[in-house]
This record gives sequence, structure tokens and C-alpha cells, in this order.
Amino acid sequence: MGLAHKFEVLTQGIRGVNGSEFIFVGVGSNPEKVMSMEGIDIAWCEQAERMSARSWEILIPTVRRPGSEIWVTFNPDEENDPTYQRFVVDPPPDCISLEVNWQDNPWFPEELRAEKDWLYRVDPEAAANVWGGECRRNASAQILRGKYVVESFAVPEDDFFRREAGWDGPYFGADWGFSSDPTVLTKSWIRGAKRGSSRGTLCVEHEAYGVGVEIVRTPALFDKIPGARQHLIRADNARPETINHVRNDGFRIEPCEKWKGSVEDGIAVLKSFEGIIIHPRCVHTAQEARLWSYRRDRLSGDVLPDVAPGNDHCFDSIRYGLGPMIKTTNTLEVWRRLCG
Repeated sequence: MGLAHKFEVLTQGIRGVNGSEFIFVGVGSNPEKVMSMEGIDIAWCEQAERMSARSWEILIPTVRRPGSEIWVTFNPDEENDPTYQRFVVDPPPDCISLEVNWQDNPWFPEELRAEKDWLYRVDPEAAANVWGGECRRNASAQILRGKYVVESFAVPEDDFFRREAGWDGPYFGADWGFSSDPTVLTKSWIRGAKRGSSRGTLCVEHEAYGVGVEIVRTPALFDKIPGARQHLIRADNARPETINHVRNDGFRIEPCEKWKGSVEDGIAVLKSFEGIIIHPRCVHTAQEARLWSYRRDRLSGDVLPDVAPGNDHCFDSIRYGLGPMIKTTNTLEVWRRLCG
């Protein structure tokens, strides 16, 4: 906007020539960091659905300058989340609470409209949460409940420093879209794994996601992720013709292995990580982490052991990328592999 000469961009903030200052702080992971701050005019809490009650107890008294304001933007998750309870269910008297959805966006693109319409067709309850702003109703059935966070991270660019810091990977996985289903490529890393003692933390760095992507446009979609042509991609083996097309376009790609129970075995590996970190740019992966669920009994509402269809495309691709680390627990499958 031609104003760069008016500001100095720092590592964790921006300083204006008139003395103004923008400070970026991870309140959710380190709320005590804001306790010593003073003179705050506006505190803008973005992605506030995951902020704890303790974070609010610390932040609200800290923003005490006359005329100061707290702005809160978030996508509702569970109804009992502290942010939802504090600002929607029982807001304070000086709070203005507004619900803003896709209908209010005059620049809403057709690509997002296609994603919205698709999710309403295949999973109306999930769409009500993602696009309608309603709270998620399947918390107890959520597969990755308590296992993941959405936060920024940086992977060292230099190979030597990356290895020294304990990063393994990257692991690329692809899931193919059928008809109006999304085609997905993900790039993940594992940080801090120790042989025989710790599986480390799974870090999802990039996603490429498109609904109704034609086979001839798949390579262009994959090129959105850095390094996709240089590293091996493990892909859903149900579409050999798509794998061949992408391979002929210069990608290193091979079909993944599947067996009876491979989904459950893959979920067990995902749950065995110390944690899963999803970069904020991976919006569809974060959405699926919230909505990926086990089935419920239609009459009793009990959570069943089998996985509900839908909201699994990103994590299917992640499972394919981690394929060699996923071992079968099916005895017949073990014998099949041993016998060639």
C-alpha cells in the first residue's frame, strides 16, 4: 500500500514511526507472557476457539487502558469451550457479539462455494459447523480429540540443521477425488522421534486441496506444495490411471499399500504420536481434525468402533504418506506379506 517506509518489521512485531507498535504473542500456549504488558489499546485474539479459561483470566485484566478494546474472532468448536461460553452463551454487558458467515462475504469465491455445497451434500452436520457457525455435536466421537493443535511452526531449510534439530521427512501423501470429492496432497514431518522410545510429533506443513479436480489439472494442484516434484509421494492405490498421469508429468509417485484394517492401523499410528501440529495454512486439515469421527449408533447414540465416512481426505493422504511406518495387526495379512 506504499506505506513500508512508515513501519519497521521486527521478528515478533511491527513498529510505526509515530510510536505505535503491533505485538504478536501466542496467548493460547503462553498466556503468562502478556501479564507484564501495559498500554495496550486493542488486543485482537484470532482463532480464539482454543483459548483456555486461564488465558482469558490473564488477558482481560491486562487490557485495562481507558478506551481499550478486545476483539475476538473464532470458528465455534464445542459448546462448552471457554470462548464460546464467555462471548456467545453468556456475554458481558459491554460485549457486541456478531455471527458472520459466508453469506456476509461479498467476495465469496466460486471455489469455496463448491466446497461448501459439497460438504452440505455429504455431511450436513459437519457443514453446519464449518460453514454455518454452529457448534460441533460429536465431541465424544472425535477421533483426534485432544491430540492436535493448530499453530505455526518453521522447518529448518538447511538439511544439516534440520537433522540436528530432529526433523525427519518430508512425507508426501495423496488422496484422489471421486466425482465431487476433493483431491488432496499433504506434506508432513516428524519431529523429535527417538528410536525405540518416542514416536515424536507429527507436523503437517502444507496441503493442496481441490474439489472436482480433473485429472489433467492434478499436477498443477500438486505444484502448489514446495518440493512435491523432488520427493516421493505415496498415493491412494485405487486410481492407477491417475498415478500414471501424475508420474508421466514428472512426479515421483507410487501406490500405497492397503489391507483389511489398514484405516484402523493408520489411526492407531496417528494417535501414538506425542502430538499433531497443523500449520494454520492447512485449513482443510484443521477442519477435518475437528470433524473426523467414529460412527454413532442411530438409536442409542453410542460411539461405535468403525469410522464414519467423510471428513477424512486430508488424513487419508497423511496416512498414505506415513505408509511404511504403519504395521498391520491382521494376522492373515502378516502371513500374506511374509509369503510374498
